[in-house]
Amino acid sequence: MDKNTIWAILLSSVVVIASTIIEFTVVMPRQQAKMQAQAIEAQAEAAEKAAIAEEQSKAITATLSSSDEISNSLNENEVKEYTITTDKVKVVFTNKGGDIVSYQLLEHLDKDTGLGVEMVDNVTEYNRAFALSFGNAETSVLNEVFTAKQIDDNSIGFYRTYSIKDDLGNPHKFYLAKLYTFKPGEYVFKLDITVRPEDDTGYGLNVGGASYTIRTSPQIGPHYNKKNRYDVRQYLALGTNNKKVKKAFGDKYYSTQYQWAGVAGKYFTMLIKPVSPLTMSDSVKCSASKVGENENSQVMLTRSAITGGNTITDEYYVYVGPRSENELIKYNSNDKNTWGLVNAKFNNALDSSGIFFPIEVALKWAIGFINKLVHNWGVSIIILTIILKFLLFPLNKKQAVGSIKMQELQPQMQAIQDKYKNDQQKLAEETQKLYKKIGYNPMTGCLPMILQMIILITLYRVFNNYFDFRGASFIPGWIDDLSVGDSIWSWEKQIPVITGFTMNNLRILPFVYVGTQILNGKITQYGGTTGNSAQQKQMTLMMTYIMPIMFFFMFYNVPSGLLIYWVVSNIFQVGQQIVINKVMKKERSKSEKPVVVKNKASETKAKKSKRN
Repeated sequence: MDKNTIWAILLSSVVVIASTIIEFTVVMPRQQAKMQAQAIEAQAEAAEKAAIAEEQSKAITATLSSSDEISNSLNENEVKEYTITTDKVKVVFTNKGGDIVSYQLLEHLDKDTGLGVEMVDNVTEYNRAFALSFGNAETSVLNEVFTAKQIDDNSIGFYRTYSIKDDLGNPHKFYLAKLYTFKPGEYVFKLDITVRPEDDTGYGLNVGGASYTIRTSPQIGPHYNKKNRYDVRQYLALGTNNKKVKKAFGDKYYSTQYQWAGVAGKYFTMLIKPVSPLTMSDSVKCSASKVGENENSQVMLTRSAITGGNTITDEYYVYVGPRSENELIKYNSNDKNTWGLVNAKFNNALDSSGIFFPIEVALKWAIGFINKLVHNWGVSIIILTIILKFLLFPLNKKQAVGSIKMQELQPQMQAIQDKYKNDQQKLAEETQKLYKKIGYNPMTGCLPMILQMIILITLYRVFNNYFDFRGASFIPGWIDDLSVGDSIWSWEKQIPVITGFTMNNLRILPFVYVGTQILNGKITQYGGTTGNSAQQKQMTLMMTYIMPIMFFFMFYNVPSGLLIYWVVSNIFQVGQQIVINKVMKKERSKSEKPVVVKNKASETKAKKSKRN
């Protein structure tokens, strides 16, 4: 390695490290200050809206129900909890508002707690899952104690009567009920909300043009740290026009006529599907307010005003579970779920690869099939990588041979460019004629690179979002979870810059990746495919050394499954490149072999000598 190369590597490393330091010490504090200012502004706006909402809510008073169907009336201040457990979930309710305060997914463990993933997180006294508030999303949740009635092992109801005053100050009494129903084997439960007038005035429920607002959990688990750029919180909705809405979470309103709406993390989601979506307001609020060290990611859906004196029961199907195609797609066919849901389209909540989605589906199927045989997702990744490398090898070989042909063509190409430099059309025609004459297609050289980039982008999506990789161990003690970075040592102490970059973990795979990538680049250079011009040498230097080092800093914390793919791909690429180099050497020797031209005299002389 010459001195200039060493200096290039050192300088590029200094640039990358310096930019990282500047990002964490200058850029991020400024961004945080800006966000804090925006948060203060948002809080002021929220406070103004809350004041208006408080004025509206003063017209509402609560009284314990005296309905005959409720036999177990409670003391108004007696707060109790109730639990429903199925094979899939364990749900804890409070009679304060008739809300949910805990929702554990029993089949999916949280590695931080060792318990089922908690889908109802950041609960406070004034913010719980599926809490109701009268009017729009700015009003406070109902915080009174409801009468509770456990109907059976999988159903529980909460009831209470309220009184609301109209514009003239006349009170109107109505009955409010929430009924939760669960079923074994399902991540979907049903929520029925009933509003029934208790007098004959026919007033209904109308607070500022809306009846009530229902909300998702303040936060869904596992614990969300906004600093982890490989985790997400998204607002999801499926429009009545079947258009999918996916937005990064922010403290804002979205105008969406939806079939369902909710919040999603990287691996889990909570979706609310009203049976009658036309009764819902298209104004959906997302709340990203900060609570202590935690950030809320909550969706609030508002029901339009209820008028008239009839009893109204609104039905909602709620999905709380893994963001997994195997589970979400069940609700498109009534024979796959016990609710009889058809075409619910919950699978639109998947985080897909856009135009590359068919390739993503094929890769997921392939790796899933391999895993059924080997029963180890890490080994499955290695086998899939080898298969892909073998499939792409003919194209890579053709690309290498094509590069030799291009080198042979350089003098003729230069002559054509000089001759037709002022006639671009003629230049293109003559260039194509030359390519056709030797049977060379320039797209052949680009195709392997394009295919590999498409596969790499798609695999990144697969490794970063494929639910089955979550918690999948490859090598215990080193790669315990293919969905996150590997780790051989972690620490608690917060170290400026280092903690932000490493997430307090020492990882081995990024170093192995850099080593195999540089080795791959050196073997490729040895094959002589890089050219001899100064510009080509500079490009080779960048591709061989600088790019791998930059990727080291960029992808230090990527899922270990992706780095396993890269490392294995590089190792096999080295072997394939050695084979390609031999082929190229043979092709080059053919092109360099001198051509012997025989004349008539020499041929006659040779024939005579042969007779003798």
